[in-house]
Amino acid sequence: MGAPHTLDGWYVYHEFRSIRWDKWKALSAAQKQVILREWSHFADEQRKVQAERQGSYGQFVIAGGKADLLIIHMRPTIEALSDLKAQMARTRLFDMSESTYSYISVVELGGYNARPGVDIEQDEALQARLKPEMPTHSHVCFYPMNKRRLGADNWFMLSEEERREFMKAHGMIGRQYAGIVKQIISGSVGLDDWEWGVTLFANDPLQFKKLVYEMRFDESSARFAEFGPFYVGHQVDDAALGAWLTGTRADP
Repeated sequence: MGAPHTLDGWYVYHEFRSIRWDKWKALSAAQKQVILREWSHFADEQRKVQAERQGSYGQFVIAGGKADLLIIHMRPTIEALSDLKAQMARTRLFDMSESTYSYISVVELGGYNARPGVDIEQDEALQARLKPEMPTHSHVCFYPMNKRRLGADNWFMLSEEERREFMKAHGMIGRQYAGIVKQIISGSVGLDDWEWGVTLFANDPLQFKKLVYEMRFDESSARFAEFGPFYVGHQVDDAALGAWLTGTRADP
C-alpha cells in the first residue's frame, strides 16, 4: 500500500491579519493615506508578478471576528514566500495589524490528472491548474482539513482502489458546482498543521454553504474528513480596501 502520486505546483501562503483599530484610529487622515499608498504600491508589484505568470496574488476582507484581512500569495518556492513575508512586515499596514493565522501549502492535483506520455511541464491545462491565476470571483472561503485516522475509518489504510472510488463520488458533487465555485486544493503534509488547505471562490457566498453541506453527506467526508476553522470574506482592490479601512463608503 503506497502513497498515491501527486502533482505539485506553486507554494501557497495564506496570511490572516487583524487590524489594530486603536492604532489605526489614532492616525490622521493624511497618515492613513500614506499607509494606503504604500500598500497599493506593494500590491501593484504583486499584480505585475501575476501578469508575468510568475506567481499569484489576492487580498480580501474577512467577515467575523477571526480576522480582518486575508492576503494570498502563490510562488514557485518557499524562499519566495518567506521574502514576501518580510516585505509585508516592513509595510506600515502591517505595523497597524497583527497576524491571527497563517497557512503554508502547495497546490496539489492527483497524479491521475497526468495523461500517460505527456510532459506535465508542456501540458497547458495542467500548468494552469498547478500555477493558477488568482480567481476574480467576489468571495472567498478557506479552511484546512485532515483525513481521519481512527479505527476502521482510517483513510491511509484504505487500498488505492477504495480511495479512488470514494474520491470519484466526492468529485461528482464538486462537478455539479463547476462554473459556480472555483476551488484550489493545496497539500500541506509536512508543511503545516493540517494535511490540506481548501480555498473556494464564488460570486455568491451562499454557494460555499451549499457545496460544503452537500459534501458532508458524501461518505468520504462523513467517514474520513476532519475540518479546521472556516474563514469567509470578499475580494477587494486597493480602492475598496482603503474605503473599508477609512469608512468612506459601505462595503460592496
